[in-house]
Amino acid sequence: MTANAAPRRAPLSAGRRRRHLARLRGVAVTVVSLIFALPIVWMFAAAFKTNVQVTDPTVGLVFSPTLENFRNVLRDGEILQAMRNSLIVGCLSTALSALIAVPAAWAVGRFRMHRTGSVVLIARIVPAVSLLVPWYYLFAQAGLVGSYTVLVLSHMFVSVPLILWIMIGFFEGLPVELEEAARTDGLSAFGAFWRIALPLAAPGTATASLLAFVASWNNFMFALLFADEDTQTVPVTLFNFISYASTDWGGLMAAATLMTIPVVLAAVIGQKFLVAGLTAGATKG
Repeated sequence: MTANAAPRRAPLSAGRRRRHLARLRGVAVTVVSLIFALPIVWMFAAAFKTNVQVTDPTVGLVFSPTLENFRNVLRDGEILQAMRNSLIVGCLSTALSALIAVPAAWAVGRFRMHRTGSVVLIARIVPAVSLLVPWYYLFAQAGLVGSYTVLVLSHMFVSVPLILWIMIGFFEGLPVELEEAARTDGLSAFGAFWRIALPLAAPGTATASLLAFVASWNNFMFALLFADEDTQTVPVTLFNFISYASTDWGGLMAAATLMTIPVVLAAVIGQKFLVAGLTAGATKG
């Protein structure tokens, strides 16, 4: 080795490598979080601005806030009625969907009925917009357009496959020996499901139900076509802030903030079940 040769660097230890990777993951998570949080922060800030301030690019996060947008939105009570309608439709469609999909998911997972599960998956593949015309004709003939019934049924078209496919993986991850032991003690197959599998599947059921409720709460297309003035949901009410001539951006952002609060509260309250359910449903065996 010559005297001018540069000394070789010692390889990084395993501990230092892990620390470097942890820092890189932290930076990546922070960047992604900021990208997703930016529209929400802008929406929340715009709810406290005037329409002139919302459309002025020089006005950032430093401004004099006003509550006028929230007063205007809440004055006629339309947004509160829409939130009530969304809550009714979301709770009913989620409860009925879970009542149907959870036992079906257990049957598909335990008895390996994957062809049946694939048929249900078609409902997630077929574009819902392709069904709107025949649905509207059938529901109009039955006199259901404008009622809660048609909204609940249409939202179940989305919720049932969603809950089913989340719960299939969850039930497949549960030890089958527990149900076999219950069958040995004299329980029927459904009794083993009711007394053993269903209580163990509570985190997954809560996760699937929460996601189905959020999907129903945010659904716009079905409510736009099937609801009337008395049953319209929050997304349709938000759409009414947009007109051909102008858009009430302040009122729209205030209404969007009010629409977001219940979903955020539900996610925060159900965070423990949400994380446990998604983790358990992602693994098998």
